[in-house]
Amino acid sequence: MARPLPFDPIEEAGRQWDKRWTGTDAMQAATSVMRAQQIVLARVDEALKPWSLTFARYEVLVLLHFSTDGVLPLGKMGDRLMLHQASVTNLIDRLERQGYVRRVPHPTDRRTTLAELIPEGQAIIDDATAAVVRASVGVAELTERDQRDLHRILKKLRSGASDFED
Repeated sequence: MARPLPFDPIEEAGRQWDKRWTGTDAMQAATSVMRAQQIVLARVDEALKPWSLTFARYEVLVLLHFSTDGVLPLGKMGDRLMLHQASVTNLIDRLERQGYVRRVPHPTDRRTTLAELIPEGQAIIDDATAAVVRASVGVAELTERDQRDLHRILKKLRSGASDFED
């Protein structure tokens, strides 16, 4: 969007929705979450541009960085990142082409492929993370309390959807 709108389109949609149907608060909440996700993702992706990373690829690097040996099975990565296996494969393909990770065979299970964070990938983690932190992970307008409250509220939604065992 080139410039801000002179009104909040979600408020206007709520006004129109309310004339016809019920559930206006839920519609506005859901629409706000979806729009906020677009904003946050765009901001974080912008911060990661110097490394030609998207947030999704950055998450893969950080997950590997946090693992014990910088190596994880692709299936486990999908579970932890809550992504379909095809998405993980695509992300690893891209990161491999960028020279940040490599695929290695599992030492005992021929059916399993591992992703390994290589030194070139490890070398950018701190700088990329510093850029994401400088961008306030896309939520600069929120106070620390707002950030905690938002996390708490969205955790209820995620828990209710069986996103994880509470």
